[in-house]
Amino acid sequence: LSPRVPGSLRRDGQYQRRVRWGYGNAECTPTWPAIKSVETPCVNGFAGEYPCNNIDMMAFIPHSDMTGSGQTRGNDMWGWEDPQTGREYAIVCQTDGTTFVDVTDPVNPAIIGRLPSNNLNHVSWRDAKVYQDHVFIISEGVDHGMQVFDLTRLRGLGQINPIRIFDLTAQYNEFGSCHNIAINERTGFAYGIGSRTCNGGPHMVDIREPANPQFAGCFSNDGYTHDSECVIYTGPDTRYTGREICFHYNENTLTIVDHTVKGSPSMLSRLAYTGSAYTHQGWLLEGMDFLLLDDELDEQRGNTPGGRTRTYIWDVRNLQAPVHIANYHAPVVSIDHNLYIRGKYAYQSNYESGLRITDTTNVPAGILEEVAFFDVRPQSNNAQFNGAWSSFNYFRSGIVVTNSIERGLLRSPCQTFLTCCR
Repeated sequence: LSPRVPGSLRRDGQYQRRVRWGYGNAECTPTWPAIKSVETPCVNGFAGEYPCNNIDMMAFIPHSDMTGSGQTRGNDMWGWEDPQTGREYAIVCQTDGTTFVDVTDPVNPAIIGRLPSNNLNHVSWRDAKVYQDHVFIISEGVDHGMQVFDLTRLRGLGQINPIRIFDLTAQYNEFGSCHNIAINERTGFAYGIGSRTCNGGPHMVDIREPANPQFAGCFSNDGYTHDSECVIYTGPDTRYTGREICFHYNENTLTIVDHTVKGSPSMLSRLAYTGSAYTHQGWLLEGMDFLLLDDELDEQRGNTPGGRTRTYIWDVRNLQAPVHIANYHAPVVSIDHNLYIRGKYAYQSNYESGLRITDTTNVPAGILEEVAFFDVRPQSNNAQFNGAWSSFNYFRSGIVVTNSIERGLLRSPCQTFLTCCR
């Protein structure tokens, strides 16, 4: 969702409006017994009551089971595979902390434990990424900073009751509130996105020693950044081969920056696009020649046909002159949120319409084709902030884990869906 940051950091003056989207005071009281093993195949367009296509539901866990609280709601997420055991873990971000769930057996997930939010902050925005078997967690909570947790501490543990509570491995306090985090696993640098430092731009942290993070630099020339992807560039623009290039989503532009030299990052391009309302997030195709971008407010503001989800297709073969070449409109009304690419597929978490998977084969021709979906909020498809916040689709097993925000599914107000693509 959109960040709570001071109005002085914003280009569009929308801070006051965005505050009202927070979920922190929402009531979320369980009214249904916890169910963890409900493997349900997708048959004739439904998995139970959930609209679907080519995705089976393997299991779900209510947030209340993971936290012991009926007030918890979900937000972002990531995943980790133990390099020694091969076990797979979902890292489930929530309004009051982060829960670690072993999903190696997808029909019998096990809650291993949780890491509470710093300062007992209960906020709508939390994010996590992994580097060298450590997870780095930020939050928009006041003075939260960046938590560091050694994921190998999960090794060999099973589910217990009451829920196991972990402590921190390390803490980074050079920023407090922060909206997002990006990590370049090739270089060992993290990027705090949307903090109250660096004019809201990327705050660079050296995490090559994961338990000893160190400030590395700022990029503040383009104001507030909402989300980012940073890579060692191997795409077609050979001027930048081997450079650390970040693709920043900066509220109203796609901004591309060379971050190789942390003390003096260089902006390569900054482009707006027709139909923009709030440039939110995006991801490169694996060839680094095209990218998909999601705008979080265009559907709600009537910029798309009938409020249908729009994905912006960009040609980025020239990093100094990227081109917006086409739009894809989903068949349903919904706001798009986080998307990630694996192979030829884009995995999009589109709030009320749930997890949507599209084939990117014909992206150079400006074409996306939906091939699968699982709707985590079957009661409605509207341009509202409910349903699927984010997914993790990089497990070797092929399991896709989707974090749902709120009430209403299987009569359980708060759920995390664990879905397996077939």
